[in-house]
Amino acid sequence: MKSRWKVGELAKLTGLTVRTLRYYDQIGLLSPSGYSDSGHRLYNESDISRLQQILSLKELGLSLEEVRSVLASDNYSPLEIVSLQISRIKENIRLQQKLLKELQNVSGQMRKKEPLTVGDFTKLLATMRKSHEKYFTERRTSMERHLDTLGGILANHPPMED
Repeated sequence: MKSRWKVGELAKLTGLTVRTLRYYDQIGLLSPSGYSDSGHRLYNESDISRLQQILSLKELGLSLEEVRSVLASDNYSPLEIVSLQISRIKENIRLQQKLLKELQNVSGQMRKKEPLTVGDFTKLLATMRKSHEKYFTERRTSMERHLDTLGGILANHPPMED
């Protein structure tokens, strides 16, 4: 396996744009571990690990400023972030399975050419709405809890300048 990647190679590897990686470097969020003789940014495995942490925190809904503050904190735990992602994904799967069951019930009735009542559709729509509302409410609550768990890190760091 390679030990160093140029910015374009890292972009292809991660699915990010070169522009994004350069911006992360510009704001001090992800600086390359070195430069080639011709001045190209070179990233190593620890840089890729940090990028994974950045992307995980962003997926939890944190801004780049918040991500930088969290990563700079002594209280930061990569294991905690991965555990939070696992919990969020499991909950999303549970909600989607419930919705899938309702859709399968309606589909079964349609295949049997059984008439669907307004009540059937109302129940399905309510499950869909509940699934989406619960997901977004829990995601917001989860993010707030994560920020609290991180010990007020964000409140103790000055804003990042662009």
